[in-house]
Amino acid sequence: MLHKINVPDMHCENCVKRINNALCETGIKFEVSLESKTVTVDGCEHCLKTALSELEDLGFTPSV
Repeated sequence: MLHKINVPDMHCENCVKRINNALCETGIKFEVSLESKTVTVDGCEHCLKTALSELEDLGFTPSV
């Protein structure tokens, strides 16, 4: 199942790199888009919650 997370405060390639690094460590399948300011998570509800938590820990304000 695909879950789209809005990350309105993702502004640059450095943000994308930080998100990629953090989510890669979780083993979650995901895709980051700076253009649409979204992170798409491919997985269950637990994967979505993990991704949201990681994004918050990085200082972003994600919303579904």
